Amino acid sequence: MPIKVPAGLPALQLVKNEGIAVDELERATAKTLHIALLNIMPMKETTEADFIRLLSFSDEEIELTLLKLDTHIPKHASPEHMELYYTSFNTIKDCHFDGLINTGAPIEKIEYEDVTYWEELCRIFDWAKEHVTSTLFICWAAQAGLYQRFGIQKYLLPQKMFGVFPHTIAKPQEPLFNGVEETIYVPHSRHTELHREDIIAEKRIELLSESALSGVYIMQERGRKDFFITGHSEYALYTLDGEYKRDVSKGLPIELPLNYYRDDNPANEPVNRWQATARKLFDNWLKYYCK
Repeated sequence: MPIKVPAGLPALQLVKNEGIAVDELERATAKTLHIALLNIMPMKETTEADFIRLLSFSDEEIELTLLKLDTHIPKHASPEHMELYYTSFNTIKDCHFDGLINTGAPIEKIEYEDVTYWEELCRIFDWAKEHVTSTLFICWAAQAGLYQRFGIQKYLLPQKMFGVFPHTIAKPQEPLFNGVEETIYVPHSRHTELHREDIIAEKRIELLSESALSGVYIMQERGRKDFFITGHSEYALYTLDGEYKRDVSKGLPIELPLNYYRDDNPANEPVNRWQATARKLFDNWLKYYCK
């Protein structure tokens, strides 16, 4: 897929070094999809690569704009990186985008109103209703978006939801699931959850996919092309491995990620159960909802 990213973005070269063919789009054309990525994950380059990797498997032409918050200075990204490759929300607030991806953030144990950039995030969520054709809310952003729009609460889990879980599809005729298997696997890594009964009770939301183990997965706002996704379809193969070994090395309480390592043995390689589905889901999103 031809993709245009900020010139010199290291994440693009990282994806190319993995052997993934990415054509660089020199300039936007009439058929180019303008996609914004609001990246509030701490490790910026990792998340940039995750989404470039996914989007690169589509045939659509994409111009990717990396968005940053004006009210938050990242601790794990250099000021130079943010200045070179990211655009502030105030700079693009009068523009229209075909798609917006809001990433998660490891702040789920904090009350929404206590998040230092909550007010700006709410402004972006509201702005997207009028300026974006289709919006994806990923992981914590899905919880935050459902709370901001519908007042749906999150709940602390007794232990981390961690692993790769099977999910069923409630509405297979939805274009989002074209060419997708009946059972799909998705990585989850979170300390909070949404309650299914709260989702079902909210008539403005339609539940599209869920898991008996990890709970609700994909929800869509009725009458809009906006999706709330609680898992991490974008994760690279070794992301959960890195999280697990990091916590073990720090002596933190962490269970083995479920359905992840071959034979559930961390000495073995992870089993890639989700990436083919993730590519299809994102391709369908671009084709059927961002136009």
